[in-house]
Amino acid sequence: MHPRTILAAILLASATAALADPPPGYPFVDHDAGMRLAQREARPILLYFGRYGCAWCDHVNRKTFSDPGLKQLFSENYVLIYVDAEGGKRLRLPSGERLTEGELGARLGAFATPLFVFMTPEGKVIAKIPGFKTVDDFKDYDRYVRGGHYRTRTLPEFLGGKP
Repeated sequence: MHPRTILAAILLASATAALADPPPGYPFVDHDAGMRLAQREARPILLYFGRYGCAWCDHVNRKTFSDPGLKQLFSENYVLIYVDAEGGKRLRLPSGERLTEGELGARLGAFATPLFVFMTPEGKVIAKIPGFKTVDDFKDYDRYVRGGHYRTRTLPEFLGGKP
């Protein structure tokens, strides 16, 4: 293979690599601080599992989380926590148990990213939603969570079969 071809392939691969940091401008915090904040302020949690190099994470950040209305809705009503699904950072669960970000991801089924987990302020899972979602999808999830519908219906029941 010609050296220029190899160099071009390397440059193309690095140019298309997606970053999976939390969306810019949102008040995402780390797991432990977020769990304490949610309990203190009695606000539900949106836990976002991302992963470096995750093209779908980058896509949802650019396409969905760029919406100013969604940013306001989530920033005002949720404690936003970002976790690296493959990370080795140690976390503390509300029970006191210590584990790594990757272990938490495995426990919550974050085998593919992005994964969005809505939780009560006490850390009880309300809904796990994988993959790319639209602004309208997230508004539906917000109505389900903040409306308390999770207490009597599953998410698919609430959404009338809509994914």
